[in-house]
Amino acid sequence: MSQQQISIAKLIGKGYNRFWHSRNFYRVVKGSRGSKKSKTTALNYIYRLMRYPWANLLVVRRYSTTNKQSTYTDLKWAAAKLNVRHLFKFNESLPEITYLPTGQKILFRGLDDPLKITSITVDVGMLCWAWFEEAYQIEREEDFRTVVESIRGSHDDPEFFKQITVTFNPWNEHHWLKRVFFDAETQEKDTFAITTTFRCNEWLDANDRARYEDLYRTNPRRARIVCDGEWGIAEGLVFDNFQIQDFDAIEKIKEIQEIAHGMDYGFTNDPTTLVSSVVDLENKEIWIYDEYYELGMTTNDIYKMITGKELLKAYITGDSAEPRLIKELVAKGVRRLHGSVKGQNSVRHGINFLQGFKIYIHPSCVHTIQEFGTYSFKQNAEGKYLNEPEDKNNHIIDALRYSMERYHLGKKKKRKGTYEALKSMGL
Repeated sequence: MSQQQISIAKLIGKGYNRFWHSRNFYRVVKGSRGSKKSKTTALNYIYRLMRYPWANLLVVRRYSTTNKQSTYTDLKWAAAKLNVRHLFKFNESLPEITYLPTGQKILFRGLDDPLKITSITVDVGMLCWAWFEEAYQIEREEDFRTVVESIRGSHDDPEFFKQITVTFNPWNEHHWLKRVFFDAETQEKDTFAITTTFRCNEWLDANDRARYEDLYRTNPRRARIVCDGEWGIAEGLVFDNFQIQDFDAIEKIKEIQEIAHGMDYGFTNDPTTLVSSVVDLENKEIWIYDEYYELGMTTNDIYKMITGKELLKAYITGDSAEPRLIKELVAKGVRRLHGSVKGQNSVRHGINFLQGFKIYIHPSCVHTIQEFGTYSFKQNAEGKYLNEPEDKNNHIIDALRYSMERYHLGKKKKRKGTYEALKSMGL
């Protein structure tokens, strides 16, 4: 590293010096968006892997398919940033990264296949480090503990250490991560835990920085989480009847056979969203299993997205405030897309209806989880909560309301979309 005259201090910038050097068993960072926590972690692991020949790294996300577009890409970027990319072999298909001079490995797994984690072995050294990225998506503490138990072994090198690194954006103060790593009374022993924000990211461009700053004016509750990296506060939430739960969507669809799809539309400032759920009317349960959330989508983009999800023939309720867009999509082939029914107090009625269900959110639906954890009632000048929700943090929730209209407005219930839902899952 010194021969290439790279200054690590200049490379990582400010805010992460203690994190970089920490050898605590648990090294935990919760942070705002744009706080460079993932990029810094990637740089740190490439640097450390070259320094310690006995080390191998396991990178874990809730779903294995998300590693390739996130952690794998970040580690590949880090090797290039350190001018050592030629020393590593990058296997895109697995994915897997090998340090060529020694054969040390960086392995990638998802908690959706725990057996592939507990049975991992390495040829060189030992599996002594693990990085849990976007750990907020891990809904069960016991799943996390199972992986931690696979980080074991010892070495006669006096510098040997085992370590679990955890990085995430916080959303709800009731998540087990807060109790385990940030509450003083219950914090795990040998833990280094910090909170970072976008302010320590010198390389964040001016437009992104201005957008974060403006959030304090337009949406203070969301700014607390997105900008300050603090926990979402449950007080004043519109919904307290939801929980994050892993479930087999295919089995739910086969069992209940009542499917609902809803869409909300946006462009520059608001996203276009689509949410899909299984509706158990008898037991008053909604099982949200799929979502889509993206800014700047054209009509053609939306059509391609719906096509990709195999929902061209599905019964979809979209925001009636965009009749031209709905008409264009119908003309392209989204034949059963129709506008929502809006009238006096329709938002309130729709929310009341949803509050009568137990809502289960699949952990892959990250934007849905974020909205349910921040959608709150308005407050008056004295800070008292009013019986009127803020029109913020609700683009998925609005789409969900639209999808439920046919159940509480007396519309026909025979259009289930079961075939399309199963087809979109490859069945």
